[in-house]
Amino acid sequence: MRPFLFIGTRAEDAAADSEYAAVLRCSGLDEADVRRVRLERDELGPVDLADWSGVILGGGPFNVSDPDDTKSPAQHRAEAELHDLATRAVAADKPFLGACYGIGVLGTLRGGVVDRTYAEPISARRITLTDAGREDPLLGTMPSSFDAFLGHKEAVTALPEGAVLLASSADCPVHAFRLGRNVYATQFHPELDVEGLCLRIETYDGYGYFEAHEADGLLAMARAAHVEHPPRLLARFVELYAC
Repeated sequence: MRPFLFIGTRAEDAAADSEYAAVLRCSGLDEADVRRVRLERDELGPVDLADWSGVILGGGPFNVSDPDDTKSPAQHRAEAELHDLATRAVAADKPFLGACYGIGVLGTLRGGVVDRTYAEPISARRITLTDAGREDPLLGTMPSSFDAFLGHKEAVTALPEGAVLLASSADCPVHAFRLGRNVYATQFHPELDVEGLCLRIETYDGYGYFEAHEADGLLAMARAAHVEHPPRLLARFVELYAC
C-alpha cells in the first residue's frame, strides 16, 4: 500500500501530537502507513501525488481570512504550499480530506469565498447531511444527522465552482463539500473525541476562540457531549482510497 500524507499546522506540541494520534486511531493506519509533516515549522517539499494513497490535512489556528499583515512568515509559506498542493489535487482528482483548516484551503479555490460570516464557537453541534451527502461514498456512511465537535472563526460563504454541498449545521451552511469525485473538506473535526477537545480548549485558551472565564464551561460541555459517529469518516476515507 502506498502511504498517506498527513499535514498538520499546529505549533503546540501537545495539540499537534494529539491530533496526529487521533488521526491514526480513527483511520486505523499505523505510523508506517503515514508520512507526517508539521507545516508550521517545516517546508512541505516536492510532493508527487502518484506516490500517495491520499492526503489528510488537519486543523489548526491558521485562518485564510486573517489580515495579511497579521500572518506570520510560517503562515504565509504554509498557505502558499497548501494552495499549490490543493490546486494540483483538485486537478488530478486525488483523494484529499481536509478537516476544518481544509475548508479554508479548498474553499478558496475556483472562486469560493471563506470569511467570518458563519463562525461557530467551540461546541458539539448537530450536523445534517444534504441529499447529495446521503448518497456520497464517504459521507453517506454516516447517519443523516449526527453530533460533531467543532470550533472555527471562518467558514465558506460561497462554494467553489462545481463543489457539491454535503452537510450543514443550523448556523453554518457549509460543513462539508466535495470537489470532483475524491476531494473533500469538512468544517467539523472528524478526529476529535472528548479528551482531544479538552486538550485543545486548554491549549488554545487566549487564541480568541473563547473568553478566559468560559474555559471551565467548555470543558464541562465537552465531557457531557455524546459524539460518536465522526471518526467513521477517517476510517471510510482509508477504506475507499488505500491502494
